[in-house]
Amino acid sequence: MKIIVTGATGTVGSEVVRQAVLDDSIEQVTLLARNRSDLVHPKIRQIIHKDFLNYNGLEDVFRESDACIWCLGISQTRVSKQDYFIITYEYAVAAANAMLLANPQITFLFLSGEGADSTEKSRVRFARVKGQTENALKAMNFNKLIIFRPGGIYPVVRNANETTYKKMEIGFIKLMKFFAPFSVVNTDVLARAMLKSLVKCNGKMMVGHRAIRQV
Repeated sequence: MKIIVTGATGTVGSEVVRQAVLDDSIEQVTLLARNRSDLVHPKIRQIIHKDFLNYNGLEDVFRESDACIWCLGISQTRVSKQDYFIITYEYAVAAANAMLLANPQITFLFLSGEGADSTEKSRVRFARVKGQTENALKAMNFNKLIIFRPGGIYPVVRNANETTYKKMEIGFIKLMKFFAPFSVVNTDVLARAMLKSLVKCNGKMMVGHRAIRQV
């Protein structure tokens, strides 16, 4: 299987790449990112792409790929309301449309989050915009669409260049893991579940936090 991974320099995306390299069923991992990843392996191909609203020139990449795991995202607290909508909704929808046009058989996996609101009425920006994005993807003609809704995510591999904000965020999740272990999933478990779901999916599949370990 040949897969595309976005957000490969992030907490979840980087772990998806590490687990994909270890997975014998994965033949090639194409990283679509603005910046080059430090991850190097014969399976990995890196494509530097700056405009995530325009995918002209990537049609051949999409045609030869079996699936895309969309991990690109950002915390709602780190950007403006408008930028959060662009990054979370517009980037994903533009990519999904371009991939579907080039390759109607491609599987699309979207990393959403626990609490995403399908009614799109939540006052919480994260919940509302994630719900909007899920609904837009569901309305497309994907033969296979997978949406993951994890709760707390704990990184098993730490980034040496973590910001102070990121360290605080991870510290909070570590406390959650101690007091309510079932509310948190490790990135390696999440990444393996995402890869497994590419094979298990038949149609449209929603994977909630509690189902991740089962997958």
